[in-house]
Amino acid sequence: MTDSPLHLTVKLNARLQPEHRHELFEDPLDALLGSVELGEITGGGTALSEEGEVDYGDIEIALNDPASLPGVIELLEQLGAPKGSLIQREGAPDQPFGVTEGLALYLNGTDLPDEVYEQCDSNYVFEQIVERIDGHGEICSWWQGPTETALYLYGASFDTLHARIADLLASYPLCQGARVVRTA
Repeated sequence: MTDSPLHLTVKLNARLQPEHRHELFEDPLDALLGSVELGEITGGGTALSEEGEVDYGDIEIALNDPASLPGVIELLEQLGAPKGSLIQREGAPDQPFGVTEGLALYLNGTDLPDEVYEQCDSNYVFEQIVERIDGHGEICSWWQGPTETALYLYGASFDTLHARIADLLASYPLCQGARVVRTA
């Protein structure tokens, strides 16, 4: 143990609304840190694009013992931290970590025929994706933008996630013109 805590920032390469970041990462991490007196979460935030979409989230931590950092990283990876996440601290290079890959599915919200929007349901898309990727990943968050709705999927493999939803994207009218983007 040292006299002063190690202050660090966890930069999660995840497109998560703040409440989802809390639920998936901050709350379990805070419980661990507090239960064994390793430190505490001192803050956090969400970086947004110009359109208001989440780019990434930060978790600020004060660790009582710098030697506990590998355990913190291990827990974050067990919780599904995406590849491309970073530990940032003053006077040290960024330390990459993460294990999951991310897929963002952007549904076109403005350019499809009116009858598609009248007859199709984004909740159906959500439910079908959950079924198709069960055991391979999960939808961790979403975003409603001015022209698109995004669903953010995370799992062991981008390619597997994409393959498991490909038939839905090809056949369901609301998925016409959808964009698939690798996020992690």
